[in-house]
Amino acid sequence: MMASAAMVAAAAFLLTVPWGGVLVDALLRRGIGKNIRAEEPDAHQQKAGTATMGGLLFLGGLTVVSIALALAGYPGVLAPLAVALTYGLLGAFDDIQGLRDAGGVGWLARSKFLVQWAVALVLAVGLYLVAEQRVLVVPLTGTVVGLGWWFVPIAALLIVWTSNAVNFTDGMDGLAGGTSAIAAGAYAVVALAAGRPDLALFAAALAGAVLAFLWFNVHPARLFMGDIGAQALGAGLAAIAVLTGHWLVLPLIGLVFMLEGLSVMVQVGYFKWSRRRYGEGRRVFRMTPLHYHFELGGMSEIQVTLRLWILAAVAAAAGVALAVGRI
Repeated sequence: MMASAAMVAAAAFLLTVPWGGVLVDALLRRGIGKNIRAEEPDAHQQKAGTATMGGLLFLGGLTVVSIALALAGYPGVLAPLAVALTYGLLGAFDDIQGLRDAGGVGWLARSKFLVQWAVALVLAVGLYLVAEQRVLVVPLTGTVVGLGWWFVPIAALLIVWTSNAVNFTDGMDGLAGGTSAIAAGAYAVVALAAGRPDLALFAAALAGAVLAFLWFNVHPARLFMGDIGAQALGAGLAAIAVLTGHWLVLPLIGLVFMLEGLSVMVQVGYFKWSRRRYGEGRRVFRMTPLHYHFELGGMSEIQVTLRLWILAAVAAAAGVALAVGRI
């Protein structure tokens, strides 16, 4: 089955990559170029106008491969696909709003967050109904704990948190794509060990399709994934994690996402607290998400991206070891 997963990843890559240049040209003809926020580092301002909504590329490839897998006897791929596509639609709406706004902001954070939660709860109920088992698998011990209806709020939380965390990570060429491909590959191994070949094949297809996107997204990027891609990736990874039961290792397998998301929470929380305490807002980091902190500290964009890829790979390997290992 490991060989089958590798072949699925390769097929997803080969099916998707030829369409990258076509999509870039089509997006630019329609004026779908990235608006860069004024507060982003100066080095990023030159990226304005780069084709965005590139998540269409890997979501298209992922959908075709997933349907083929379902027809070949693996219908379990359709549940995480539905989660990814639904959150991709939410991201597409945000992308469209951002294109209309010269500052690239999109819709208001509070409104976006409420909609994300509402949709995530509906998706979580759907996952509950189709899940083969609704459990938590304790790392290292393999102990299986039944969740019952607790599955629903846990799944919703994972979907909302991971989709936003991946979105925060998507701020440098290749960063979110590379780390997502690593996480998807890791969960393919975890799913195989958990006896879920359908989820393993879906994760492999996701990794292959994202690598095809990465071909056009590495520095200097010709294509950005946009919210349509970032939110779909995060939601899809969360769905795989909760359906395998190995969701406790998600913060490790997706460590870079978690650090990026936490950096934003810490920065915003400390700024608000210090403004009340001292009369002025203070910061923990130079800028968030975390990758900007490193860039403003003197690292080049390529250095930050490659080093975070390395961190992601090491953490993902540790996460797989915890998930499949036994004391």
